[in-house]
Amino acid sequence: MRTAGLLLAVLLAAAGCAQERTAPAGRLTVAVTFYPIAEFARRLGGDRLEVRQIVPAGVEPHDYDPTPRDLAMVQGSRVFVYNGAGFESWVERILPGIPKTVLAVDTSQGIAPRRGDPHVWLDPVLAQAQVDRIRDGLIQADPAGRAHYDAGAKALRAELAALDRRYAEVLARCRRREFVTSHDAFGYIGARYGLREIPVTGIDPEAEPTPARLREVIAIIRRTGATAVYTEPLLNPRVAETLARETGTRVLVLDPLEGLTDEARARGRDYFTVMYENLDRLAEGLDCGG
Repeated sequence: MRTAGLLLAVLLAAAGCAQERTAPAGRLTVAVTFYPIAEFARRLGGDRLEVRQIVPAGVEPHDYDPTPRDLAMVQGSRVFVYNGAGFESWVERILPGIPKTVLAVDTSQGIAPRRGDPHVWLDPVLAQAQVDRIRDGLIQADPAGRAHYDAGAKALRAELAALDRRYAEVLARCRRREFVTSHDAFGYIGARYGLREIPVTGIDPEAEPTPARLREVIAIIRRTGATAVYTEPLLNPRVAETLARETGTRVLVLDPLEGLTDEARARGRDYFTVMYENLDRLAEGLDCGG
């Protein structure tokens, strides 16, 4: 990791070559940290915004280290939107160096993190609060667009509310209530819908589980009768495969939507398609049939 002093120095040096704060076509330039926040901003603002995503598509964002170009992107934007809740550790280090002409929007402001868990976008109810924060920031930066942003937020909130209803309906039928995951990313879903996530590791997806933790999780799988272990698209499935082999279960995929690839987006996948796919995988592993 770069030190805070170096990050700030690079950021300040980039100020002289920062881009104009309005996109060439007259659209509001908005820098966002990573995929789900970018998706919310695009859906909310439509063609009124030029949304620029900092963490590249398909890259694990937990420990992402911003480049000088990334920092210049923030400097050259009118609005800078980030998840907050401690997810992007580098953001707090660069905020002091951002000029006052750039409006910083913490989408998790007002949300009490679950045991330090930053994955709030995976809860369709909390995601609606994030949408409201983005809408309010865009209106502050672009008052003339209020009606446009209000309409975008209303439509997006309606989609999220429908997603919440479907999750509640399907997961209420599950015969099993515990699910094993590679890392602690799905606790908000568990808390919202009455399930218990059993993460092999903590918030850091790159952490290696101890032998004692593996033995503990194996015992839980056997005791609860779990039939699946969940891994993620951007993680090495080795640990999940080891657990599955030891317990006679299968490996399924849950996507925390931290880094949807350009290829996936080109195939029409987005926040909502992935969230419904996650619901299907949960229903499969938790025996949520009719």
